[in-house]
Amino acid sequence: MYQKTTLDNGLRIITATMPHTRSVSICIFIGVGSRYETEVEAGISHFIEHLCFKGTEKRPTSREISEAIEGVGGILNGGTDKELTLYWCKVAQPHFSLTLDVLADMLLHSKFDPVEIEKERQVIIEEINMSQDYPPQWVDMLIDQLLWPNHPLGRDIAGSKESVAAINRDKMLDYLQEQYLPNKTVVSIAGNMQHQEIVTAVSQALGDWTSRQQPSGYSAYEEQPSQRLHIETRDTEQAHLCLALPGLSLLHPKRFTLDLLNVILGEGTSSRLFTEIRDKLGLTYNIHSYTEHFLDSGSITVYAGLEPKKLTTAIKAILEQLARLKEPVPDSELSKAKELSKGRLWLRMEDSRNVAGWMGGQEILTDHVLNIEQVESIIDAVTADELRRVAQELIIDSQLHLAVVGPIANDEPLEELLKL
Repeated sequence: MYQKTTLDNGLRIITATMPHTRSVSICIFIGVGSRYETEVEAGISHFIEHLCFKGTEKRPTSREISEAIEGVGGILNGGTDKELTLYWCKVAQPHFSLTLDVLADMLLHSKFDPVEIEKERQVIIEEINMSQDYPPQWVDMLIDQLLWPNHPLGRDIAGSKESVAAINRDKMLDYLQEQYLPNKTVVSIAGNMQHQEIVTAVSQALGDWTSRQQPSGYSAYEEQPSQRLHIETRDTEQAHLCLALPGLSLLHPKRFTLDLLNVILGEGTSSRLFTEIRDKLGLTYNIHSYTEHFLDSGSITVYAGLEPKKLTTAIKAILEQLARLKEPVPDSELSKAKELSKGRLWLRMEDSRNVAGWMGGQEILTDHVLNIEQVESIIDAVTADELRRVAQELIIDSQLHLAVVGPIANDEPLEELLKL
């Protein structure tokens, strides 16, 4: 169970008391990410997140920030996604006050030192280079470009080397003032603490944070005709593919049905993709599927890495498994998928970091938090007929998209395979 309090400045505080744990985790979610950026700003949300770890007036260097947390055995990190930015820390419960002070200091008083900006610019460019050099990650970015063409959802969260090179300190501070607002922020805390003591502490740390700005929105996605195939020829040992379809948004009533369909398709070593394409056919070592849900869009994607000469065979085999999802799922398989989904959710919730992330992630994106029992009820209520209807609605020839990275010729006629 969780409790929620909203401060006068609009900041939301969500807590869960976990009396069995010795840790406390603080997650600060900001409702901004790469989809909020214009083309020339691409990567600025991620750049700002990096700079918030590089020094404040109180703790002038990144080392002083990290030592404050690591010096008490804690873990400090952050991350930028397409629709949110996260700063989080996990420590032993007695160090809660120190940890909250560090995170609040980073959020409100980061220096954005010009020297650090230039150093971190090079770090981020190397991060972009690393992503482009790693085929499994790069093919995942290429499939996003096919699914959301000419839209921020289809861009690399880190931006491009060109856009990162053009972001200056003034642009960062303007963006920070426009987007880092208390009424776009959720502080989610889980651990062996009571709600009211957390509210009191957060009020002291962040209650004076104010803004005259109104929250700005994001660029909505409207479906448009798009390229269905992208091949990037590279001299690699394997061919890496992502085969994807548009999915459902975070707010869609059938999103959990699609997630359950994905479990059957490609989550775990007992899924259809793993047992059929790895175990039976021996085509690949790594194959899995995953869903993504955004505020107004989504996707379901299959990834595989394999020997280039087996690419055509593997694509056909994957498409065969996608087509099978339109048929009724046997009761035993549906039951197994439900238990896997619920069991993994419960296992995640043993950790205070995951509990804080679960609550805060839902609140910042949907303004509502489902507890585990509610999600269990939704999963248990899904029928084989509902699975079949969602599959028939989404898994259609015209929506198939394929990205490939590897020693494959650009004129390889793979688009001809994209039919069920």
